[in-house]
Amino acid sequence: MPPSSNVTNQAQPYGSYGYPGMQSAYRQGPASHTDASPSHDLYGQSNYQQYSQPFPSLSELSAALGGLSGVPELEVEALRPINLLQERNLLPPRPLEAPEPNLSPDLKKVNCSPQTFRCTLTSIPQTQALLNKARLPLGLLLHPFRDLQQLPVITSNTIVRCRSCRTYINPFVTFLDQRRWKCNLCYRVNDVPDEFMYNPVTRSYGEPHKRPEVQNSTVEFIASSDYMLRPPQPAVYLFVLDVSHNAVEAGYLKYFCDSLLENLDKLPGDSRTRVGFLTFDSTIHFYNLQEGLSQPQMLVVSDIDDVFIPSHDSLMVNLKESNELVKDLLKSLPALFSQSRETHSALGPALQAAFKLMSPTGGRITVFQTQLPTLGAGKLQSREDPNQRSSSKGAHHLGPATDFYKKLALDCSGQQIGVDLFLLSSQYADLASLACISRYSAGSVFYYPSFHYIHNPAQLEKFQRDLERYLTRKIGFEAVMRIRCTKGLSIHTFHGNFFVRSTDLLSLANVNPDSAFAVQMSVEDSLADSSLACFQAALLYTSSKGKRRIRVHTLCLPVVSQLSDVYAGADVQAITCLLANMAIDRSLSSSLSDARDALVNAVVDLVSAYKSNVSNLQQSGLVLPAAMRLFPLYILALLKQKALRTGTSTRLDERVFAMCEFKTQPLQQLMRMVHPDLYRLDNISDQGALHLNDTVVPQPHLLHLSAERLSRDGAFLMDCGNVSSAGMKFREIFISSCLYFSRLCLLTIYHIPELETPLSERVRAFLDWLQDNRAFSSTIHVVKDDASAKATLFQHLVEDRSEWASSYHEFLQHIQQQVSK
Repeated sequence: MPPSSNVTNQAQPYGSYGYPGMQSAYRQGPASHTDASPSHDLYGQSNYQQYSQPFPSLSELSAALGGLSGVPELEVEALRPINLLQERNLLPPRPLEAPEPNLSPDLKKVNCSPQTFRCTLTSIPQTQALLNKARLPLGLLLHPFRDLQQLPVITSNTIVRCRSCRTYINPFVTFLDQRRWKCNLCYRVNDVPDEFMYNPVTRSYGEPHKRPEVQNSTVEFIASSDYMLRPPQPAVYLFVLDVSHNAVEAGYLKYFCDSLLENLDKLPGDSRTRVGFLTFDSTIHFYNLQEGLSQPQMLVVSDIDDVFIPSHDSLMVNLKESNELVKDLLKSLPALFSQSRETHSALGPALQAAFKLMSPTGGRITVFQTQLPTLGAGKLQSREDPNQRSSSKGAHHLGPATDFYKKLALDCSGQQIGVDLFLLSSQYADLASLACISRYSAGSVFYYPSFHYIHNPAQLEKFQRDLERYLTRKIGFEAVMRIRCTKGLSIHTFHGNFFVRSTDLLSLANVNPDSAFAVQMSVEDSLADSSLACFQAALLYTSSKGKRRIRVHTLCLPVVSQLSDVYAGADVQAITCLLANMAIDRSLSSSLSDARDALVNAVVDLVSAYKSNVSNLQQSGLVLPAAMRLFPLYILALLKQKALRTGTSTRLDERVFAMCEFKTQPLQQLMRMVHPDLYRLDNISDQGALHLNDTVVPQPHLLHLSAERLSRDGAFLMDCGNVSSAGMKFREIFISSCLYFSRLCLLTIYHIPELETPLSERVRAFLDWLQDNRAFSSTIHVVKDDASAKATLFQHLVEDRSEWASSYHEFLQHIQQQVSK
């Protein structure tokens, strides 16, 4: 959105969330009105006010809202008004689950998993006017290629689709009879093909409604040649490695080579898999790995202004045929550059060379960079001013300094090449510019600030774990994804790493199971004639085995005409994540302060809308429905994130990387980063534990991120998604029975020892269970705090979120003042 005339004092809110039809550039239109932006000088007193007026019971609430007497009790509970200035215990004891749509049991049973496909509103407003009135955003969060334990794979000569809108047949279509079905998106009546009359599961005829693609909301089809523009490509991997003096000092190369050697046979692919290597400093080094050579041959190109490929048939080789040469190269590379004194980095020319190498086939380029590019095309200069890091006005230079990397990424996308970037830098490297190479080619960005193989063992461990996952995880090549929705709904903005090929088609040169996407939507035409709204995402890709496949996800949600039903079905975590994506875009197109003000205005808008539209209750205080009770807390947490915070020293690269994570991380991982989970470990027990595969997994309760929840004699775990911190003043019994240390001293360790004690086994079982529920490993910091060492890592992480108890109340006081205006 464009900045307002006075960015500091008059920010445009995310507004009615009702946007006009958008062009293919997906520019966000202006909001319909403005609100006064927050002023931190307006914060009120920190003591909690007490309100004597009682809140209604569920039955009273149902009567007050009108027309909800037939609504399930769970939905009425979601509407129960909560005075945030009175209520202190907002967090549930367990991690928050996605709200269930108000559907019939039969539809619930076959609906898409919220971990794959999730909507910000599980009850879709009938009109745009109703959506505007709710002051909540309508959008989708999609994790299309995530790892699945069970996935129905369908091999059929006929893939049944709607003849009009091309929707894939799914559990929510209507069979008018044995020979006709009605599309659930455009409502066209289609014929059932003869082949579809046979059910391969039951091996019977005449039951098309029992076919697996009509019984499962997530399915994968083996595609025919109709879905191919060319024969499916092989799995092709090119590794582009920084070998400058800075890289040698950081010491990453040895660990990369060791990891790839260990996982070489686990790279996704088949007998056609091809690999290649390219290293660079002030020159570019190619490696001839052609079968029959006694050892790898290095070919050096010093002309970086006009890069050429010295050989076209021996640099990208068949992994199976040249396996021994590849292993020899990986074993010799670290020593080959160990004495390098070359300080320059020609990253741009190296990427140009990589593009030329990969263009004939497509595939994946993996880039390792340790410093600012200083030579050739794409060279950069430092734009960070350390004195401005803690500016309260926001950060500068969040956008790229050059369009070189974006243009090259678009060229890569056109040739089905995805580029993944590993940045291991101790100094400013202009990630805002470098990240474009991955953003527009559907790649991934990994960042390890202050990486050093000796001085930063935590980053080294994380790098090794991430790299192992990266090398062995599933991958899809030459992919496209299309999102369809019920007639009357429209898509206007996508968020994530991709290239937009048309209004609803994303080009994904590579697709991986750890990336997610967000979509903003609006209601174009009334849905009054529909009781259900459906969304379908179809991902067409080539597997690492060379098979063309289509993975289809379908989500079904009820359409409602009452504002109370919209609030009852609000998904507070999905709303928070969508708003985070919108805020990142706002900070890039306008300013960081404008984005922060708009987030605060989103809370003000919701409170005002609920107060004015649920008029029968007339409650004092700051009141929200129970379904949205955590919304102000989550927005406050967003404002304290590296991506959006001000007034705290934040390196520019770290801020930009946090923005990249918001645009690509799945919801569960993102919410741990926004609002970490806090547990107490020293009194962990088996009460309420899970029993998984003969393992007892304790389930300690979640604690509020508040100083009053911490105890000086307790041991606590704070799970921030990619970093888990355990700390406070451990009792002697906890140290001896879990950590195996005998003295109470300041300690920092990165592993929990395996001790044969009940407490140690419980803690390790719980930590392993947390790790199993995420894609990438999280580093564990165990830090002991004593009276003389208050500034430990654990305490710093808590204080870095600005003393949650007091500042949260101040935030609520400010919201109340804005609403009263």
